[in-house]
Amino acid sequence: MNPSTPRHPGLAVGVEPLVAILRGLRPEEAAAVGAALFDAGLRCLEVPLNRPQALRCIEILVAMAPPDALIGGGTMLSELDVDAVLDAGGRLMVAPHCDPQVISHAAARGMFCAPGVATPSEAFGALRAGAHALKLFPAEQVGVRGLKALGTVLPPGTPVWPVGGVGEAEMAEWVRAGATGFGIGSQLFQPGLDAAEVGRRGARMLRAWHAARA
Repeated sequence: MNPSTPRHPGLAVGVEPLVAILRGLRPEEAAAVGAALFDAGLRCLEVPLNRPQALRCIEILVAMAPPDALIGGGTMLSELDVDAVLDAGGRLMVAPHCDPQVISHAAARGMFCAPGVATPSEAFGALRAGAHALKLFPAEQVGVRGLKALGTVLPPGTPVWPVGGVGEAEMAEWVRAGATGFGIGSQLFQPGLDAAEVGRRGARMLRAWHAARA
């Protein structure tokens, strides 16, 4: 690697690959929700950009995050989105789809890239473009059998994170099929939900993740 090439931040040692998807987070609740999730043990937070003031929420979360946290944006559809999240301090790029141009731009700028894929063609295209993890989306559509099949052709050790319809009860089945992490949305966070309840849900998700891996 060229010394001048940006290094993506990756996941710090010991950080669990569970991404809290905070769709609709408002600036006035961002600090309390972030603190509750960090206290629960979660370190990966994503604020989708298709809701108002998402970038401001990313700024707030970045300013208060522990050193081992990875904060960024979701529903990142363009290079402009990548640049905007970086300007807000985010270092995690998540998208619902596979756009090699956007992925390569984010990877070149040092972001940890987890684009959405649903087929082998998309998965290999994302990896060629520089993806560090694959967001299996929508997970309900692909299913655990689809993940098992995909795992037979992916390079060994490829991180695959199902997103969509995954709760505590489903984690073990997905892990057995090859999931190495998850993105958790409405089962963890909804706008206006009490921050303490978000923290409790986060702690339960983390316990379910540990139990699934055991």
